[in-house]
Amino acid sequence: MIIPQAAVKATGELPRDMHKGNAGKTLIVAGSPGMAGAAVLSARGALHSGAGIVKCGICEEILNVVQICVPEAMCVARNMNINGMIPVMNPGEFDSIAVGPGLGSGEDRFRLIINLLLDYDGPVVIDADGLNSLALYSEDFTSQVCSLIRNRKGDTIMTPHPGEADRLLKAMGEENCASMGREKAARLISERTGAVTLLKGSHTIVAQPGEEKIYMNETGNPGMASGGSGDVLTGVIAAILAKANAGGSSLTAFEAASAGAFIHGLAGDIAAEKIGEQGMCSGDIADNIADAIRVINNGGNDGH
Repeated sequence: MIIPQAAVKATGELPRDMHKGNAGKTLIVAGSPGMAGAAVLSARGALHSGAGIVKCGICEEILNVVQICVPEAMCVARNMNINGMIPVMNPGEFDSIAVGPGLGSGEDRFRLIINLLLDYDGPVVIDADGLNSLALYSEDFTSQVCSLIRNRKGDTIMTPHPGEADRLLKAMGEENCASMGREKAARLISERTGAVTLLKGSHTIVAQPGEEKIYMNETGNPGMASGGSGDVLTGVIAAILAKANAGGSSLTAFEAASAGAFIHGLAGDIAAEKIGEQGMCSGDIADNIADAIRVINNGGNDGH
């Protein structure tokens, strides 16, 4: 197994004086009634990837569910005011923010994400319903969304699956992934939005604006084609960004997304070795992230 340098850089042995404050603090804005699992899986992905503090911004209806399912995470009710803001949160206290898994889509979610991008200068991961909400208003997408992301001080990573990528492309007046091919689609989304784009699927592709180089991931297996797998990946990338930001690492957003894809896929491969591909679920991926990081730190050996 060839381990990409980005994955080595994103993991590594922890210093003996490590504490939760310098392991990174991430906010995950996710979940809605009937979709509590998305917030749970994202939080578990972040915690198993080594984030020191994970806070979930969730709607009040599912707060107790998420708190019970992920006792290691802090939870706060996501009661948005008329401007789409979350009054009880201070975005500046976090080393990374992830938004979108199970969030639901609509105008209030659109405003929420826009305001987070405006108010927060750190790295943001946008996934799932976060992307769907941004793509709702094609008349505003190029003029408002793309311009905002390009001009942000912090990095933005978008993590669409092909269906979500098609919605973004449609909002830009472009053809779909099937017509242009996944690699071209990932590059185009990055160039237009200014975000690093991780296009999920077999051999996940990571592209960045202004660069020809892409990363094509080699880990993962068909057993990972299960609801919630992408939610776990969102948490993995958010944790990598938070740790890098808190620790003053030079890890780039492109490297963080590439490392996240590799770790996530490797965790899925380890899960498949243990229980088989058939019947694997997303929680199995989250449960094996620490093992995947251990294998990376051991140079590709399982350490047993």
